[in-house]
Amino acid sequence: MNNNDILRRLRYTFNFNDKQMVAIFASAGEEVNREQVSQWLKKDDDSDFVALFDTKLAVFLNGFINEKRGKKPGAQAIPEKRLSNNIILTKLKIALNLQAEQIISLLSEVDFRLSKPELSAFSRKVDHKHYRECKDQVLRNLLQAIDKKYHVERSKKIASPTDSQTKARNDKGNYAKKKQNKTPPSSPWVEGARPNASSVYVNPNSTTTPKRQRLKLAK
Repeated sequence: MNNNDILRRLRYTFNFNDKQMVAIFASAGEEVNREQVSQWLKKDDDSDFVALFDTKLAVFLNGFINEKRGKKPGAQAIPEKRLSNNIILTKLKIALNLQAEQIISLLSEVDFRLSKPELSAFSRKVDHKHYRECKDQVLRNLLQAIDKKYHVERSKKIASPTDSQTKARNDKGNYAKKKQNKTPPSSPWVEGARPNASSVYVNPNSTTTPKRQRLKLAK
């Protein structure tokens, strides 16, 4: 794995936008712009791709710790000039407040087995007899496990009560306009009567005068 891979994976998992990425760098004392962030996130074969140096990734991880754990007052941690997988693992552990048992459990979720003594060896000093180098395979599986547990989906816009009230008023207004602009049917038409009603049927063979005619004659 290279530094750009790690940056891309963390951005994807926690759904950081460009503005947030810039802010994370800034919280650790490094001013970067959106163009730089974009170049670091490009695919390796992209013509605009720029390699991310160890110092820059160290700054980002320090800022990531500030993002997740809160920024401590006073001087910020000095970024390492040379990063190793062991240091990256330790910074991720601090940022997400993970205990050894939790890391082992996370790795088991992606079918990767790691014992507690092996994990402890990654945190030893280089000159310690029990020190062990953290291989890419371990870090890659840990990032995959972190994504599985902490992945942040893009938020969907939720309509606020104000939006609902505004929509209701608009719907009511549109209905009133439609009702007002409704044109009555062509003549003959009597207000209150059913439009296009057919005329009353009169039996031509009937020997009795229809009720309506009798009423008119009575008047």
